[in-house]
Amino acid sequence: MIGTIFNVTMILVGSVIGKFLHNGLKAEYQKILTQALGLAAMVIGVNAVVQNMPNSKYPVMFIVSLAVGGVLGQWINIQSHFDHLVGRFSGGNLAEGLATAILLYCIGSLSILGPIQAALKQDYTFLFTNGMLDGITSIVLASTFGLGIAFAAGAVFIWQGSIYAITYFLQGAINNNMITELTIVGGILILASGLGLLEIKKISVLNLLPALAIPIIVVPILQLF
Repeated sequence: MIGTIFNVTMILVGSVIGKFLHNGLKAEYQKILTQALGLAAMVIGVNAVVQNMPNSKYPVMFIVSLAVGGVLGQWINIQSHFDHLVGRFSGGNLAEGLATAILLYCIGSLSILGPIQAALKQDYTFLFTNGMLDGITSIVLASTFGLGIAFAAGAVFIWQGSIYAITYFLQGAINNNMITELTIVGGILILASGLGLLEIKKISVLNLLPALAIPIIVVPILQLF
């Protein structure tokens, strides 16, 4: 867990630095930074899909995942509950920024492969690298949305900690096929988040989050046949 703790620490440090920048930024600069983040999120999302789609063993998995996950998320109404919770502590568009931060921090090859490498080989290279990247990203995010971005560190700790624990106790539970399908779905969600930041199309990204659970559940079952 050393790598994950470093990753979380870098997000917190970056958020604090970004908060000081946020206080001195005029509205027009915050707007252009939001647009820059939107473009970056879209590129990261498209790249994740394009890189992994050719390696997919189940080409329709992402469609099923988004459909089933979306219906489940809408039924739970994750987006509304999340917006309400964040709104109690902060105004503005922090909820959108925080949702984007969680996706950017958690859905990436380094954030998924890092805990696996750490659990299997005690190799923290991926997590240390990811921590540096997340630290820089958190500076930009916090300079736009404020210190509330630091709350994403908790989601990263739970996400990476869960992957680490599953890999450690169930060595064969996570495989390349699962990671591929998970990254494709995650890339689509990051792309959707970017569309929202650019005000092109407002999508309830958080209501689609249960889609990430579908490959984790379905892929091991399919591999039994």
